[in-house]
Amino acid sequence: MNNTNKGCRRVVFRLTAPDATEVCVSGDFNKWDERRHLLKRKPGGFWEKTVMLPPGRYEYKFRVDGSWLLDPANGLSCENLYGSRNSVVEVDARAAWVQKKRPRG
Repeated sequence: MNNTNKGCRRVVFRLTAPDATEVCVSGDFNKWDERRHLLKRKPGGFWEKTVMLPPGRYEYKFRVDGSWLLDPANGLSCENLYGSRNSVVEVDARAAWVQKKRPRG
């Protein structure tokens, strides 16, 4: 049996966007494919998608109704090749699941 998720960790992407009609998460983990990881609308105005990722560092953004958006719940970001910023998630091989960093205040 081939288990393609062996060694992967569960990463939950969540965004509050009560007025949105479509939300996806795109990043280097899915070759920035906007159709691959569509988030599901949940009660309370938020959207959510769980993605299994192998350990590593990943850049990503949300796409909300056609507009790119940094993850407001994640204080970790980096500059990208286009002069804007991408959110960053680091998947630890030892962790059971991943929690993105909160902004420091």
